[in-house]
Parts: sequence; C-alpha cells; structure tokens
Amino acid sequence: MELTTTYSDRNYPIVIGDMALAKLSEINHYQHYIYIIDKQVSRYHHEKIKKLIKEPDLVFEVDGGERLKTIEEYSAVIEAILASGVSRQSVVIAVGGGSVGDFAGFIAATLLRGVDFIQVPTTILAHDSSVGGKTGINSHAGKNLIGAFKRPAGVYYDLSFLTSLSYNEKLSGFAEVIKHAMLESEEVRQQLEHDIPTSFELNQLNRMDHWIMAGIKKKLDIVVADEYEHGMRSYLNLGHTFGHAVEFKHKIAHGHAVMIGLLYMEILSGRHPLQLLKWFHALHLPLPRFDDFSCYYDLMKKDKKNKDEYIQFVLLEDRPYMKSFGYHELLLAFQQLTSLLGGYDDH
Repeated sequence: MELTTTYSDRNYPIVIGDMALAKLSEINHYQHYIYIIDKQVSRYHHEKIKKLIKEPDLVFEVDGGERLKTIEEYSAVIEAILASGVSRQSVVIAVGGGSVGDFAGFIAATLLRGVDFIQVPTTILAHDSSVGGKTGINSHAGKNLIGAFKRPAGVYYDLSFLTSLSYNEKLSGFAEVIKHAMLESEEVRQQLEHDIPTSFELNQLNRMDHWIMAGIKKKLDIVVADEYEHGMRSYLNLGHTFGHAVEFKHKIAHGHAVMIGLLYMEILSGRHPLQLLKWFHALHLPLPRFDDFSCYYDLMKKDKKNKDEYIQFVLLEDRPYMKSFGYHELLLAFQQLTSLLGGYDDH
C-alpha cells in the first residue's frame, strides 16, 4: 500500500508492504548514499540489507536504542561522514527503529546544513516516529532536547522486519499504536483491545498491518495540519509527558514508559484507568520500581511545552485537549497511580 502526504509542497511517499524495498531500490539520483543501520537488523536481515545498499556508499552500523542518541555518537558519525568528502547531493538512509530514525534524521538535518533522508522503519514503534519529521538526540538534561524538524524524502516500510523483534520490542512499539487508537476514539481503542487482548496475539502480530496503517493515517492527519507543533500536533504527546520522565529516570523502553504515562493521563483526565490497567497487565507490561515523585516532576518541568511552574498535559474527554497542572495536583495523581499499580506488582 502506498500513501502520499498532503502538505502544500514537498510531499513524500509512504510505502508499506512487500514492495517497499523494491520501490526504494529504484531511487538512483543521489551522488552519495549514507546508510545508518541498526546492527541487530543487519544481523537478522543480512540478505535484505545487502540488496538495499548501493555503491558507492557509506555504511554505519550502530547500536539501536537511546544510547545511540548522544552528542558523542552524533559527533563521531557526522565527523566520519564529513571526512569522506560527501556533497549536498547525498541522502541519509535510516534502517532501524525509532532511535535510529531520530538519530539519522538529525544527522541529515545538520549535515552540510541539510541533505535528504529516507526512513526504512524496522519496528512497530517506528510507524510513529518515521512519519512527521521530528528528529533529534538526547542531552544530559533530558530526552529529545536537541533536534530539528526534518521532513523525510520517503518512508519505506517492509513489515517482514517485524518478525525478528523480541516481545519487549513489540510491546514497546504497540504503545504508540494504542496512543493513536485512543486519539481516534474510545470505540477504536476497544476494537484494538478486541483484536489484540493479550501478549499472545501481540506476539503473533495479529492484524498488525491494519493497525499500523491506521496509526500512520492518524498521525498524518495531525502533522499535516500542524507540522511544527503550534497546536493540535501536541496531542501526539498523549502519555508522553510523564512517560518521558519515567523513561529517562529508569532507562526503560520508550513504549513501556508511554503506557505508564497513559495510565497517569487517565487519572489526570478524571477517568478511572482500571480497564486500561487490566489490558496492560494482560500484555505483560513490566513496571519499574518508582522513586520519589520529585525526580519525575523535575524531569517533566524540562518539557518544551511548559510555561512557568505549570506542566502541560494532553488529556482525553470526547476529544483530546491540553491542561496545565501544578505540583500538588500531579503528586496526588502519582500517588493514585502507584497505589493502583501496587495491585499489579511486576517489579
């Protein structure tokens, strides 16, 4: 299946399915091809990756995950690219999950003041991060605080890559699928739960092609309307404000932290998260051992959306909306959350 974005200009294709990599191989108008590839993907899908790479080229095999998104890794890779003498007629091709896409996109956005880049997602999580044009790396102060908006030149998504994912990687990516369903409606979220009620169905990737496509369409609806996050694009942060703090503090998988953030969001929205919690338990969501609330609060204060001492959250009623909270309201919600999670202690 192929979609095309509907911006006023500089649109790009999103090709999903068996023909995605064949379509990508037809692109031959660049002078230099710079590949940034997750080592694990290269190992599990060696023949597929081998057919993908063009000559002449530069290939960087990297360790995926948040440990990639550092200033030190960025410096090492971009200096190596520059030392090779590339021109602006270059393209950076990201082959991997969300962290590889974020990293490679930021390389492309800053290399020679900007060259094209192409996303080849290989995880469920990357169905969210590969479209929309947000790129970046982490700082010692927090997650994704260094970055740029950089629209890809194309997204080529071969779903057969998903078969080599561990269950934890599938669950992490599934968090973003859940987020998109919740942004659509409660009825859509319930349908998603019906299709994938437990870890068994998720591990089997039951109807995952359908839900990945639905998630991409939902994200495109939002980012095309608000590319630079002046309004409704912030809705895509559903579950992420507290989730990012948990992820940064405990160094857990992004999606696992987002799922915890969705539970916290439900409490702040005045809704009881019991059904969501039962579902997440059936999906075997691992839980960290929570620390004092102040450490999460300090991390949330660094969120780019905040004003003064109040922290902005995306909440849900019939539709998403933004609301700001002070320390004591957030502390109370945190206490409610940890009390609920105590009944599902999976430390």
